[in-house]
Amino acid sequence: MTARQSVPLPRMWLVSDARNDTVLDRAIRHLPRGSGLIFRHYHLAPGARRNRFAAVARLCRARGVVIVLAANVREARRWGADGSYGPPARGTTLATVHSLAELAQAVRAGASAAVVSPVFPTRSHPGAAVLGPVRFLLIAARSPLPVIALGGMTAARAARLPAYGWAAIDGLSGNT
Repeated sequence: MTARQSVPLPRMWLVSDARNDTVLDRAIRHLPRGSGLIFRHYHLAPGARRNRFAAVARLCRARGVVIVLAANVREARRWGADGSYGPPARGTTLATVHSLAELAQAVRAGASAAVVSPVFPTRSHPGAAVLGPVRFLLIAARSPLPVIALGGMTAARAARLPAYGWAAIDGLSGNT
């Protein structure tokens, strides 16, 4: 996945945010070994975010869970993350993709995987436009990268999509 990470790219990703922070440690303990965590926590001030990341990273490493930071590659390395998550940019591990144009950017940037979203309506962005299964499948079919589905995802929905993997906030936090 990255120079630091020699394990296979996880197929299941828990995404952190303000909604699941109070249950995050429990949710990580329930993840299967080899899963991943996308640490966002945008709601915290920079110092508090860094401290929370350090605590969560210790738990992830003890549980065999890969942890990537929602930040640029340089910051993710500085914080000791296993990779970075964000818009397609050189060296980004998990590139956020919402269209075929962004998929092309992710490929050119050398991303390890494309996190394609939002597939279904999500509480993170109420009322926002969604791809839906058909547009998701169009992007996924054209992707030379592993595709991770995000947005309103649950295990049942993930099982119906031909994607490499899936990611969720509520769907893996017990907040559904």
